[in-house]
Amino acid sequence: MAAATCAPPARPSLTSISSGELRSLWTCDCELALLPVAQLLRLLPGALQLRGDQLTVPGPGEPAATSGGFNVFSDGVVRLDGQLCRLNRYIKRYVELTNYCDYKDYRETILSKPMLFFVNVQTRKDTSKERTYAFLVNTRHPKVRRQIEQGMDMVISSVIGESYRLQFDFQEAVKNFFPPGNEVVNGENLSFSYEFKADALFDFFYWFGLSNSTVKVNGKVLNLSSTRPEKKETIKLFLEKMSEQLIRRSSFSDRKFSVTSRGSVDDVFNCSLSPRSSLTEPLLAELPFPSVLESEETPKQFL
Repeated sequence: MAAATCAPPARPSLTSISSGELRSLWTCDCELALLPVAQLLRLLPGALQLRGDQLTVPGPGEPAATSGGFNVFSDGVVRLDGQLCRLNRYIKRYVELTNYCDYKDYRETILSKPMLFFVNVQTRKDTSKERTYAFLVNTRHPKVRRQIEQGMDMVISSVIGESYRLQFDFQEAVKNFFPPGNEVVNGENLSFSYEFKADALFDFFYWFGLSNSTVKVNGKVLNLSSTRPEKKETIKLFLEKMSEQLIRRSSFSDRKFSVTSRGSVDDVFNCSLSPRSSLTEPLLAELPFPSVLESEETPKQFL
């Protein structure tokens, strides 16, 4: 009894969760995935590194970035297992777009790599203990990609020439993944949105908030957490394969978004983009909109 009393409080864990488990290296079997950030840092140091109180995402031109990686969505600050850390490069969870060329670059960017979000989970028995997980969205999976693309296409077709705001939310998928007794404490971090501000004379629907839409993305969440060495090696190979660089065979303006799309954005917007200097040039270096922040740009009030 004394031993049981002195035992440390249990942390949120994925080991007892009834969910999908990794059985092969086929990334097409993975729609969404969860694993502890600490495990991701060990298995894939080229994609994310912890240096003191700073989480570093490889930037354009760095060797690690040329091999792939993730599109990290954040507000700039991550509470990593209780430690406050800053991100030096990330895509803001909220972005404003003012022209169609920016929209097209933004759309291609968010779909070019798997998405990564940070989420904190704690047990209801001891709220002082929490664990930080990396939530991965496989944007190359047809089901996931279709939901994002169709959400963007549908809002365009319904508000042509008008301003609007569109949000993509993954909270429900993550909250349903964890068993009773665990609580997601920052579910708002599991979403991203963009606002397109058109140069329209009368934007009545936008003014009254009637052009705001939310797409709740759903899918099967894969458990990528393991303490077994042989399983960790399999997970590492899987993550490397999922995050490898996507080779584009033509310029963005000449191709459709994916095989699951019925058309390209050029079918809706008449906007020509200049050819890219390289088919494998990192996208984040080309973004004309202020969505990627460096560490020194992190607002001080968050720290």
